[in-house]
Amino acid sequence: MRDEMHELPPIELIFGHSEAMRRVREHLGQIALAEAPVLIQGSNGCGKEMIARWIHANSPRRQQPFVKVHCPAIPSQLLESELFGHEAGSFTGAVRTKPGRAEEADGGILFLDEIGDLELGLQAKLLQLLQDGQLSRLGGETVRSLDAHFICSTNRDLKAEVQAGRFRADLFYRINVVTVSLPPLRERKEDIPALAAYLLANLSRKYGRPVEPLSHAVIQLLVAHAWPGNIRELENLLNRFVIFGTEDAITAELLGERAAAAEAAAPSPSLRKIARQASLEAQRRVILDVLHSNHWNRRLTARELRISYRALLYKIRDTGIPTRRSLQPLPAAPPAPASLNNLLPTRGE
Repeated sequence: MRDEMHELPPIELIFGHSEAMRRVREHLGQIALAEAPVLIQGSNGCGKEMIARWIHANSPRRQQPFVKVHCPAIPSQLLESELFGHEAGSFTGAVRTKPGRAEEADGGILFLDEIGDLELGLQAKLLQLLQDGQLSRLGGETVRSLDAHFICSTNRDLKAEVQAGRFRADLFYRINVVTVSLPPLRERKEDIPALAAYLLANLSRKYGRPVEPLSHAVIQLLVAHAWPGNIRELENLLNRFVIFGTEDAITAELLGERAAAAEAAAPSPSLRKIARQASLEAQRRVILDVLHSNHWNRRLTARELRISYRALLYKIRDTGIPTRRSLQPLPAAPPAPASLNNLLPTRGE
């Protein structure tokens, strides 16, 4: 879940309960033992490195190095030296001999993260390494043998990249012996409560401060979010919660994005009015849900929503919520946000 992570979370958290992750789990044990080149596909932040480390931890090479090369993070003119190493004097600034990351992975696993970002010239040299299992440092003449299990990851459609001429077809077929496709977080929302609890525990240890569990209302809000940044976005959001110590850091972020999107999509005052009405309806459903869960106790409801009792009374009035006696069941609707702090403009706007 983080680039510097070395300890894997429990297996139940890695694979969760979604059907897509269940299929990944079924085949991953065989993949770890086979040692064929593996291509892990998935959008940014969905856990590709975590799966690569799981393969390493369950492979015959578990006692050997796991070496990661994050391809986009290294300038292309330096990546060849970083990957293959160099001899002293091979270029300006090469004052000493330096083994490459590939050599460091000898006997273990070499993880090429976001391989789709490699330039074509370096793709050709990597293909030769995969085919021959041999490499030479920059400026060197000695040929060295390499015994490493190659795992690559990408957030790109490499077939489309091949058709566009940006990725070598022969390299694609060499690394695509076994493919693992990871679903984005929005397709495994049932795993979000457990992931959030695990990440909060880690962050509590990292910052050395106690952290209260997230309220039911905020968990609902997390589950309702689309998570374009996947697990990494979830962790970053929880970082802010731990640092500031309030759930406002979560509600303001997620619901502020919704308000901004509604404003950007409203080219006329009439559409802004529609967006306002839709937001009021979303608030109405959130308040009703929490009122029901608290047996219509408005003070408990205000506490769970992280707003004052007076603000709750205003919200009940503004959203047209009837008394408990006259309340009728609501029709089914998509999940609604579950916290109200900083969600909409304040009363009077």
